Amino acid sequence: MAIQLSDNDIERLITERKPLPDDYRERIQTRPKRGHKERELDVTGEANSEFRIIFRQSEINPLDFSVILAYRPPKSNQLFRLRRYNGKSHEHSNTLEGKTFYDFHIHTATERYQDAGLREDWFAESTGRYADFNSAIRCMLQDCGFDIPLSPQVALFEEEV
Repeated sequence: MAIQLSDNDIERLITERKPLPDDYRERIQTRPKRGHKERELDVTGEANSEFRIIFRQSEINPLDFSVILAYRPPKSNQLFRLRRYNGKSHEHSNTLEGKTFYDFHIHTATERYQDAGLREDWFAESTGRYADFNSAIRCMLQDCGFDIPLSPQVALFEEEV
């Protein structure tokens, strides 16, 4: 049975506080997997909601990536994609709006797209908030209620993920 969530439930899940484990940086280092690099991290929110973050990047095209926040409902093995931060590697069309663009973009689950029988996170908006895989990760962590533990050593010339 397909998962159906209201816009209010989607927003509540996106903004729910999600503490990251102290070793999250090591645990999100991607590994090769059939032409791309991928890694997953399971996180429990403060309201005990179960989430999975999926990190995926092409080994050929560095702009072909996705950083996904998914929700796992209780007693289910299905994932509901709440947000998806995509690279600038393909054209995207918002089916219901009839709008097409080629840019970095953020997908958000909507009740409207679910009601139309489309993928929950098909709606997307163009963004200039990130320009590569690592900055897309930072953007998702900032946008989606993650509590990032302080690093004992901060890189001098690079922003942390």
